[in-house]
Amino acid sequence: MAEMRDKQFWDIADSFIQLANTHLSEVKPSRVSACALFAASRFNAFVITAAAESKEQMMAEKEAAIAYFLSEYEKMLRENLDEHLARYDQPGNE
Repeated sequence: MAEMRDKQFWDIADSFIQLANTHLSEVKPSRVSACALFAASRFNAFVITAAAESKEQMMAEKEAAIAYFLSEYEKMLRENLDEHLARYDQPGNE
């Protein structure tokens, strides 16, 4: 996944984060997070469906696709948590 992280990747990711942040004045962060996770899963289901040539292929590859997305999410979450931990005690991160 790291090889896909060019400027465009970061710009798109930042645009999603900025959109999520706009909801924080009205909704708890945990609710925004739940909505973002749901939206990501819904979009990824669309991506999986669009890539399948048939319902049968989609059914045959469904579990592998789920495993792939779960693995990628876990890697990204761990990476981002480690990044936050690395700067946890720095000024401005109270």
